[in-house]
Amino acid sequence: MSAPNSTIAMDRYGVMGFPVAHSRSPVIHAVFARQTGQAMTYELFETRPEDLESAIRNFQRSGGAGLNITVPHKSEVVRLVDEMSDNATTAGAVNTLKIGADHIYGDNTDGIGLVRDLTQNKRWAIEGQRVLILGAGGATRGITRPLQEQRPASLTIANRGARKAVALAEHFGRFGEVRSCRFAELAGTEPFDLIINATSAGLGGSVPEFPESIISESSHCYDLSYGSASTPFLTWAKKRGITNLASGWGMLVEQAAASFRLWRGVMPDTKAVLERYSI
Repeated sequence: MSAPNSTIAMDRYGVMGFPVAHSRSPVIHAVFARQTGQAMTYELFETRPEDLESAIRNFQRSGGAGLNITVPHKSEVVRLVDEMSDNATTAGAVNTLKIGADHIYGDNTDGIGLVRDLTQNKRWAIEGQRVLILGAGGATRGITRPLQEQRPASLTIANRGARKAVALAEHFGRFGEVRSCRFAELAGTEPFDLIINATSAGLGGSVPEFPESIISESSHCYDLSYGSASTPFLTWAKKRGITNLASGWGMLVEQAAASFRLWRGVMPDTKAVLERYSI
């Protein structure tokens, strides 16, 4: 007589955003789960801003164990959590939820993911470097404090309009000096060592009018967006002689690993994903 079939309960995870069809997070977490022997699933949840709260509550009621939160929900989801990590509190933005039956914990692993990709995978220096962040939205909120902790020589946040950049500089200024300006005010500055594009242009649209004085041939340019083709920002930099270029694929993998560790209590090996699924 054959043994009865047995089933393993699979913990449910996923990512909520709008849009999310392009997300590679399911691939990343599937590799992590196989690698560490975790019984889990990971789904895409296309969620409009007006549906965010109900979608999270429904996921919680159905026994869901955790979510990644992506654009445009990272700031809005803050009001729905019961407890936040120091990283999330400082950023005022959440990208990871650990969900229990009656408790939701929020964390932000974006900055950790960026720093790990820059320093460990790319071997790019942050300490002692002149760092420029382009854009003053939720993505910049998530990465500013972790970058400050690496002790750059200077950190500047530039935006098309001054108001958001000034607000972020004031917010993070209690941890160390942060300068702010409009894109146009960058004209005539000395070239920066590390330039991080955190604007909403991403993979689509045109690159804002960045003054060419911000870069030199020795500058390192990093775009938080990723894709199989070069982003508009990296194309712009390449045309100006920059060879140290990188997209946000490594950051995505590293922040996913930090989320995975929060959920499952084990740190996966990111190199397996980075080598097999390089973009």
